[in-house]
Amino acid sequence: MSGKQSDGASDEIYDVIIVGAGAAGVGVAITLQHVGIEKFVIVDRATVGASFAAWPAETRFITPSFPSNSIGMLDLNSIAIGVSPAYNMRVEHPTGAEYAEHLQSLANYFELPIMENTNVSSIEKDGDIFKVETENGLMQAKYVIWSAGEYQYPSLSGFTGAEHCRHTATVDKYADLEGDDFLIIGGYESGIDAAYHLARNNKQVRVFDMEGPWESNSSDPSVALSTYSFERMRHEKFEQNVKLHANTIITLVNHVNGTYQITTGDGQTFDSKVQPLFAGGFDGSHKFVSHLFNTRDDGFPEVNTNDESTIVPGMYLCGPSVRHDGHIFCFIFKYRQRFAIVAQAIASSLGLPTDDFIEAYKSWGMYLDDLSCCGQECLTC
Repeated sequence: MSGKQSDGASDEIYDVIIVGAGAAGVGVAITLQHVGIEKFVIVDRATVGASFAAWPAETRFITPSFPSNSIGMLDLNSIAIGVSPAYNMRVEHPTGAEYAEHLQSLANYFELPIMENTNVSSIEKDGDIFKVETENGLMQAKYVIWSAGEYQYPSLSGFTGAEHCRHTATVDKYADLEGDDFLIIGGYESGIDAAYHLARNNKQVRVFDMEGPWESNSSDPSVALSTYSFERMRHEKFEQNVKLHANTIITLVNHVNGTYQITTGDGQTFDSKVQPLFAGGFDGSHKFVSHLFNTRDDGFPEVNTNDESTIVPGMYLCGPSVRHDGHIFCFIFKYRQRFAIVAQAIASSLGLPTDDFIEAYKSWGMYLDDLSCCGQECLTC
């Protein structure tokens, strides 16, 4: 068990209920604690860090951890000021299991109130109070922060026959996959990660992507591949065993007589006896609260400058689903900069002082309120 276990549902009205105990949920909870909000609770349908623990065994963080806090530069994988996963774990690129353990240790250290193994079935606002229905009963709060993340909701859509594929998020260990000839649909980080591990096990791999992020000239890691991926693509086994197909749209996947066949937009076909792997991203958990947000043209929730719903006051969003204009906050080092924005908004409405809090978080690069700086060359974004 992690943190300080809550007693569960009651007539108590919390100041804040946080849904999700991953990096976003734990991070924003610590931030609420720092600003002086005490009456909050985290609710998670599984356990702290469960999504990270579910990563394939070989998968590691693409962002490096470095204990740079002593010079005022926060570790890229940190979710709290003054905390460095690299210092605690002595690992530069942690696995998902290692990072889940890190989140659990933070929950314990900060004594965060957590209700684990508690599924939220509905959230509605009645007057000024949110009614959060869980399998353990009704919970109530003045504010709700949705931070349930994406990883547990993989997407299997986008072309006919996608159901014949296996999403990379469902792989326990690449070394255990049987077969010698793999087709991977999706060439961003998850697709390249899968190709790398399969290639190192002497598997033949073909990767198909409708664009080809390995050819992108952008420095934004939300668009182009990370340097960690580029470095691994230069591995001898990757160069020998992986063939990359950029600007290749998949229109159809068939499974006939034990053979999988994928068809591209220009009519080419590729066959394999091995079930294709799909690295096409995630539907995200925000679909469960779509009634509490307007929806942007790209399908993500619309939020105001405080990451609050534009139609339901008091409903906030934290984590990889946060979008502002064309800015994508899909990595920890991006969306953590918005924790203090949410915490300040809630604290101010509760009458708590925030000036010293804001100054401290700005000094750590954990308070991004000027979105005009978020061009692809902006080092703080």
